Amino acid sequence: MIKSYVFPGDIDEQIARIGALPFIYMRTDEFSRINLESERMLLELIGCKGGRTIVYTGSGTGAMSAIVENYVSTRRKAFVVDGGSFGHRLYDLCLYYGLDAVDYKVPFGKDLDYPALEAALVESGADTFLVQHHETSSGVLFDIKRIGEICRRHSVSLVVDVISSFLAEPFDMDEVGADICVTSTQKGLNIPPGLSIIFLGARLEGYEFAHRGYYWDFEDNLKNLKRGQTPFSPATTIYLQLHARLLQLCSEGGVDANIASVHHRAEVFRAECRKYGWEMPAESPSAAITAIQTRDTAERRIFKGLIDKYETYIMPGSIPGHYRISHMGLQSDSDLTELAARIHEFEE
Repeated sequence: MIKSYVFPGDIDEQIARIGALPFIYMRTDEFSRINLESERMLLELIGCKGGRTIVYTGSGTGAMSAIVENYVSTRRKAFVVDGGSFGHRLYDLCLYYGLDAVDYKVPFGKDLDYPALEAALVESGADTFLVQHHETSSGVLFDIKRIGEICRRHSVSLVVDVISSFLAEPFDMDEVGADICVTSTQKGLNIPPGLSIIFLGARLEGYEFAHRGYYWDFEDNLKNLKRGQTPFSPATTIYLQLHARLLQLCSEGGVDANIASVHHRAEVFRAECRKYGWEMPAESPSAAITAIQTRDTAERRIFKGLIDKYETYIMPGSIPGHYRISHMGLQSDSDLTELAARIHEFEE
């Protein structure tokens, strides 16, 4: 039996089963009702009162591109926190569209020096700040409340990638002061990949977005979503899984209960990591994943051994011996203890 510690992790059987069922036609009142209900629940879960969502059929990178095309391109200058693969991707997107952007590099696995960050932001003259709440490639969780305070002090618009922190770490969009956030379905929502979700804060009501991408156009999508529809054919089944998962989350205690579960799993696994002497290099780790440095080599004996012998998946990093274990999805304490023992087995 396959066991997954990569995103989205093992999925609830009832949610997974929806993917095999006949599905309703998208251009119906029923599908519109489902999408409007999903928008209401999503906005509640992220704390975005009076905001809007755009749900795309596409990966998180597609939604990141949409943000750059529609919003960042209308601004004077972008300041991008580059703490790993995904921070650098945001910077690459700015360059791709010919935008003026600062690549603020943070050493891999390190937290931000917040006073130095603020000084660099002021010196740059940027009016838009782009950052991951959790840099998934390294496991580092940035202090987003502190970043929000910095942006407020200098009247800088804040855009936050919460793709791997949404429903794993406390985050209230209005409290932080973010104008735009982005997530996707295969992380904290714990359903199959295929949808990405943009949250637009209430302050952007009436904002004149750019029109630089036909498929990702904010205005076109927002116009259709007012009636619960999409301008193009959606991944209908995943929309239905999203709706079912949101109902499930709300019935099981909402954000706080889900976050508590994720944090518990992280604590259980990290106790095992300390037992085996694995370094956890993230300076300020998120509970979404545990990043470990093992004694494995570039041959990735652990990664291959877990698949071949146990049909178990973990996420390899860019550095030999570096692995990331997701704490999303269905995991028991005994699952995590067993996983650690099996990783150690292939390390020897």
